[in-house]
Amino acid sequence: MAHENLAGVFAPVLTPFDKTLKPDGPLFVKFCSWILSQGSGLAVFGTNSEANSLSVAEKLELLGLLIENELPPERLMPGTGACALSDAVTLCEAAAKAKTAAVLMLPPFYYKQVPEDGLFAFYAETIERVGAAAFKVCLYHIPQVSGIAITMPLIERLIKRYPDTVVGIKDSGGDFANTRAMLDAFPGFRVFSGSERFLLDTMRHNGAGCISAMANIHPGAIVNLYETRAGADAPAKQTALNAMRAAYDTAAMMPGLKRTVAEYGKAPGFRIMRPPLMALSDPDWARLETTLNDLGLKMPNLDKILA
Repeated sequence: MAHENLAGVFAPVLTPFDKTLKPDGPLFVKFCSWILSQGSGLAVFGTNSEANSLSVAEKLELLGLLIENELPPERLMPGTGACALSDAVTLCEAAAKAKTAAVLMLPPFYYKQVPEDGLFAFYAETIERVGAAAFKVCLYHIPQVSGIAITMPLIERLIKRYPDTVVGIKDSGGDFANTRAMLDAFPGFRVFSGSERFLLDTMRHNGAGCISAMANIHPGAIVNLYETRAGADAPAKQTALNAMRAAYDTAAMMPGLKRTVAEYGKAPGFRIMRPPLMALSDPDWARLETTLNDLGLKMPNLDKILA
């Protein structure tokens, strides 16, 4: 069985930078604390964390800060995917030592059209080298970005070889039919949707929850749907969540989310993107802000926690 903490809502936490483009560790810790206060877990170093713009050393430093500040490791699912096997192992070892709930692990994504045997070997070698009994892996399927799919046969092979380690997957492919196929094929496997748009459907088919970028701005509302999914008003709550996400369909997701946190939290460090990504323009923010106001976005106590 998968780790009991590997369920619910997790946020791929946005990473603030200072004017020199260095990660702002203290502000990062405060923002993680706010997300936790809203009931969500922390999938730090995910896609919307600008994870692949961060070095291994920077990720290790930020993870260390979270642990030093006594944020609960059982609510952490750090991203540890890397193109280099040694980098993946280093990050996974740190997560295992910290006793996080799991790691969220992209496949090695630079080389395309690699054989399934190669992907299996990468995960297997990482797991063998880490060697910790409590080490848990949640696979990360986002082929439209990584260019590498986590296929059903690969999942089956990994579960068969490492049933106590490979315990879940985040499906960010955007096709619920694929998510449903995973849920049907692998009972007990922790399947997370990669968007809260699919949260209710995922939970109705015994899924684990969602790992969603939108949990950076209104985690409480997403957690509320997760917790009240059996209620008569669940469909209406899902519709409201969908409307909030749609507000970001006309703006770049990461810059839009970071500008939202910067403005609502009075924290300019969140406006900064590390190149090659670029910050949201003022005209784009004005349009987004109008929509968010119309939708009634609330980020309770964010400015106080980030102060």
